Amino acid sequence: MLKGLYLITDPCWKDDLLNKVESALSGGCRLVQYRNKGAAQSLRKTEALAVQALCETYNASFLINDDIELAVAIGADGVHLGQDDSHCLIARQQLGSEAIIGITCHSDLRLAKNAECDGANYVAFGRFFPSSTKPEAVPAPQQLITEAKQSLAIPVVAIGGITLDNAPNLIQQGVDMLAVSHSLLSADNCEQRARAFNELFRR
Repeated sequence: MLKGLYLITDPCWKDDLLNKVESALSGGCRLVQYRNKGAAQSLRKTEALAVQALCETYNASFLINDDIELAVAIGADGVHLGQDDSHCLIARQQLGSEAIIGITCHSDLRLAKNAECDGANYVAFGRFFPSSTKPEAVPAPQQLITEAKQSLAIPVVAIGGITLDNAPNLIQQGVDMLAVSHSLLSADNCEQRARAFNELFRR
């Protein structure tokens, strides 16, 4: 079930990557996306396998950012694709019917509708707030979540600068998952921070 906290890894924390990920999983995170675009393929595979093993231990789903070939090679649960990456239909063909495929749709509901028609399992909108990961990303209005929930049958993910302070507004709009990177990984206690994010969905 695609609901709750969604962790996206960041190479800024590469030296403490596994400890951070495991802490987030201990705190209830059940979906993790491995993202490290600039690394060599050998390092990406090594790190991805290590994160995947943690996800398996905690019964969490594990996705690869953009790289369908890597996802196939290690047997990941799926991929997350941007608009400039491989097409959803190609990913489905290579990963199979059970794979989780997410699509970035920025602030464009039309892109989300197309992704749903192509068989995506979820769509992601954002950034909703200033983001250190993608500072150049075009802002998305929060009411887009409500519009998307009224138009789509698949889960809706919010991404971009999400914190414990601004997350409740997105949840109130009906978002299914909060994709978080910096706010979670920068916490002194990732487990506690993850629990706090998941608690917002139960209010």
